Amino acid sequence: MKLQQLRYLVEIERCGLSISAAAEALFTSQPGVSKQIGLLEEELGVTIFERSGKRLAGITAPGQILLAMARRILSETQNMKRVGEDYAAESSGMLSIATTHTQARYTLPSVIQRFVQRHPEIRLHIQQGSPLQVAAWVLDGSADLGIATEALDRHAELLTLPCFQWAHLVVTPRGHPLLARQPLTLAALAEYPLITYDATFTGRSHIDRAFERQSLRPNVMLTAIDSDVIKTYVVLGLGVGIIAEMAFDRSRDEALAAIRASHLFEGNTTRLAFRRDVWLRAYEYDFIELLAPHLTRRMVEATLKGDGADPGL
Repeated sequence: MKLQQLRYLVEIERCGLSISAAAEALFTSQPGVSKQIGLLEEELGVTIFERSGKRLAGITAPGQILLAMARRILSETQNMKRVGEDYAAESSGMLSIATTHTQARYTLPSVIQRFVQRHPEIRLHIQQGSPLQVAAWVLDGSADLGIATEALDRHAELLTLPCFQWAHLVVTPRGHPLLARQPLTLAALAEYPLITYDATFTGRSHIDRAFERQSLRPNVMLTAIDSDVIKTYVVLGLGVGIIAEMAFDRSRDEALAAIRASHLFEGNTTRLAFRRDVWLRAYEYDFIELLAPHLTRRMVEATLKGDGADPGL
């Protein structure tokens, strides 16, 4: 049995049982992948994949068990490399972070600045996407750490930890009539065209639920994944914006006025996630603590050793 055979096995499942797609992803030939899977089945004495002609049609019961074992073996193999890198104190390394635009633009700059000062030898890679993409990238190993407000806690394979809580703000052009209607109500907001986040981003579900609870139908005339885009269209007078509070900067957003909305919408929790089966390197623990000081290495390790439950803020 070879590790490469296990990689082929796992990749075929990931590619929807397409041998050609798996071969392409692994930069090898389709006949070579088929041959190695056949040799593996012969060695183990079981059929891993159900076949329909030359196509794979499903995974057998023993195949499911072997796939789970293969994933664990490959994960531990990768962990052995990470342990070696960690304890060898090499002068180079890579930290890949998956996150949303709002976190990358407004939360992470100061964290990354301090991290680079502490670890100038570590290369950083930041990839931005939706919360669902962030979760997927962490799950498939494309990213070491994921940071988002939604979606991360839906996957049992991920350990998710709360970083900080935040609220939404309502932003309007200066002089807007809403500024005089205090305290602000959802009914007042519903009178104006609204500009806010796409349905799966930055606490949007909390915004929708707030209106639903009062049987109000807001006129959401424009959505975006980018807080700066939302603010741009608010400045143009196209509507009233609802954004994350960290996305408003009084010194930069001089054309806008902000109204606190914590009494209107549920609070939001930004979370950090990583695979439960991954060995965290020392500099990853440092990054986590810089992002959320209460998430010390001792606390994270204790959570991993326990039941993995969310420790709360």
